Amino acid sequence: MLIVGAIWKIVDLTRAPRDRVLRLLVACLLLLAAGQILSFPGVTLAVDSATALGVGKVAFNAVYMSGLGALILVFLFSLSGPDRARRRRVRLHAGLLAAVLTALVIDMIATPPALRGHTLTTADMAQPAIAAFYLIGNAYFVYAYLTPALWALRYARLAARHLALGLRVMALGLFVLAITSVNRVVWVFLRIDAPGGHQAFNTVNWSMTDWALGIVLLGLTYSAGMQVAAHLRSVVYHRRMYRELTPLWTALATAYPELVLNVEPSGSRWRRFRLRRTHERFYRRLIECRDGLVRLSPYLARVAPEADLARGPADQLARHIAEALALKPVTEDPDTAFSATRIASPSGNDLGAEARELVAVSRAYAKGHREQGTDNR
Repeated sequence: MLIVGAIWKIVDLTRAPRDRVLRLLVACLLLLAAGQILSFPGVTLAVDSATALGVGKVAFNAVYMSGLGALILVFLFSLSGPDRARRRRVRLHAGLLAAVLTALVIDMIATPPALRGHTLTTADMAQPAIAAFYLIGNAYFVYAYLTPALWALRYARLAARHLALGLRVMALGLFVLAITSVNRVVWVFLRIDAPGGHQAFNTVNWSMTDWALGIVLLGLTYSAGMQVAAHLRSVVYHRRMYRELTPLWTALATAYPELVLNVEPSGSRWRRFRLRRTHERFYRRLIECRDGLVRLSPYLARVAPEADLARGPADQLARHIAEALALKPVTEDPDTAFSATRIASPSGNDLGAEARELVAVSRAYAKGHREQGTDNR
């Protein structure tokens, strides 16, 4: 899931390479995914075999903690605030992470070479370097889980409904992960006191960790899923509106071919797919239709001098457009000055209202064109 999210955000990053928050989010997802991979026993063993015993464990902690640090920075840079205070916090987080990683490396070096492959279930937890490794590491995990959880709750108060819900679910999972890190600190002291006991405590805690990770991923997936669903709805809507504008656009583009903003070059199917992005095509067609009506408006004013061309019914305006297109000469005198008239003004000031108004005119124009064709037969 983390890898899928990273790939998705890398695609977004190619469109906005200067977005600092997006760069941090991509780094966060890649580091957390790499950390999860390094946590697999087989991968840890392979790293140790290629380097030295204990390197895999240190590498996992370094990569995973860096991912959590990047997550903290994502929230830190997402909220507005004084740059000076933000830079101070960045230095604080980075300094703390560097200090923790340095301490883990020192602890691993101080551990006897034969014991550097230790785990939480080791019988040698009483070794000071081993105990310090887990105490320092899990203390940082408590901090690294709690901090983004609190930021997520703060950001959720400002976010849209679906994003806010996803952030709250993610925060819940992070809080539980912080609790499991506290439990691992407790576990270290329990293992020091009784090296072979309390295994049930550790089993339950790992189960809590798995559930908490699932909750975090659920929160992330919900927010991302709702974003994808909204995007798909927008794509479907714009694709439908694009098709419905075709009759009006075809008539106007035939009369004024110079208004077509750009002709897409022929090429491979992949190139056409890349160029024909739904939203861009829709907005381009909408602008071309509006420009065509502005150019045609002097003829509309001549064929319907008494009509309300700005607020009139769509079917009536469609008939006037057909008459104006018939009146327009094939070649216009470039020295002739025309005054433009407002045509099909939408009730609202947004692009959605503009699109709905022109789509209604396009539908009426297509219907009138079909009826005229039937009458001619």
